[in-house]
Amino acid sequence: MNDQVHKQDRDHDQKRDHDQDRDHDEDRNHDHAPEPGHGQRHGHGHGQNQNQNQNHDHRRLGRELGLFDTDPLMGAGLPYWLPDGAVVRHALEEYVRQAERAAGYRHVYSPVLGKRELYEISGHRDHYAEDMFPPMELGAEQVVLRPSLCPHHALIYRSRSRSYRELPLRIAELGGMYRSEPSGVLGGLTRVRAIQLNDAHIFCTLEQAAEEAGDALELIGRAYADLGIRPARYRLSLPGEGGKYVADPELWRRATDLLRQVLRQVGVAYEAVEGEAAFYGPKIDVQITDRAGREATLSTVQIDFHQPERFDLHYIGADGARHRPVMVHRSVIGSVERAVAHLLEEHGGAFPVWLAPVQLVVLPVSQAQEEQAAELVRRALAAGLRAECAGPDRGSLGARVRAARLVPYQAVIGEREARDDLAAVRLRDGRRPGALPAGELLRRIGERAAARGTGLWA
Repeated sequence: MNDQVHKQDRDHDQKRDHDQDRDHDEDRNHDHAPEPGHGQRHGHGHGQNQNQNQNHDHRRLGRELGLFDTDPLMGAGLPYWLPDGAVVRHALEEYVRQAERAAGYRHVYSPVLGKRELYEISGHRDHYAEDMFPPMELGAEQVVLRPSLCPHHALIYRSRSRSYRELPLRIAELGGMYRSEPSGVLGGLTRVRAIQLNDAHIFCTLEQAAEEAGDALELIGRAYADLGIRPARYRLSLPGEGGKYVADPELWRRATDLLRQVLRQVGVAYEAVEGEAAFYGPKIDVQITDRAGREATLSTVQIDFHQPERFDLHYIGADGARHRPVMVHRSVIGSVERAVAHLLEEHGGAFPVWLAPVQLVVLPVSQAQEEQAAELVRRALAAGLRAECAGPDRGSLGARVRAARLVPYQAVIGEREARDDLAAVRLRDGRRPGALPAGELLRRIGERAAARGTGLWA
């Protein structure tokens, strides 16, 4: 799954990296960005948009917010996740797992290494070798860091005999894979060498394939709504000229016809584009754009007749005979790295409540209220919320409010609030619901977090 996604966006990201690297050391404050349209009135619209794009650069935000970083000793394209970034990643991964479980997927784990022969069977060695790391010698064997999870899931499917009664069999995994990306195209989280992929493969009958692919597209749509992601367009990615594609015209025709049927049934407009297919089959790509208008693929759905044939997959049908399953590849959020990068830029670091590293910051007005503030934090943590206290030792109340501007909820504890177990609530968007009982505030935040979505207050 997603064998071509990072490769296809290389030219876009290389230009982006060149334009944005020079900005990393500049310190800009979100709060001082001009009002929308103000720059245009004075003839500086381009400069204003450029500054806004720079302020929303995920690499800048990721470092300013302490989400991720890199180190030369770890190597280029190998970012590490800091505690707050790990919170975002964990919340996103758990969301995907829950959504997949609700849709009937079974989760597996598979190793990030495989024998060279595995990728010769799958076709990766013939069609994708330039993006694979060189084999490693282990005695008489050669093993490879996997560039894809698909072959491993094919082997899991064929680990035992399968009946038509088991189909569709939906196998999902959040697993690591590796791409030998040139250093010139690496940047932030969008182009990396170690990738955590949200991947799944549905093994089904031919009659089930279109419905399963359609259900996968609808699952992607629900996830986008919860994450606040707006798809730019749907693309039917077809083969182009050249020898990088599997040479089987009938295979391509059947898979393409099924994907067109899926797009019609789901009712989304799409564009057919040649030269963007995976090497083994066509796919539906859900395209996103960043704030500068650059396009990338985040999610994909593929119908594959090639891998089942290469791995000699089969199931026993109702007639007692062996039949070849269809393999539907599906990724809801693509790579976790690219998804987090896009969410950072889309929301400017102001994550939806359920994804935010800190959901509630408690602000005692003075030292006299610190004990009550600490107690509210303890209650929030016990309720499963992510909360912290920002006391007077961090500056004036105004300074602390500004420092916590990306946190969804602020609870100010003054003398009255401390006495009556209240919290003066401020929302990230500037609204002030006023003083609420502390228990009610925690309940409301918990409900918003559990509901997913992007809303702050009901």
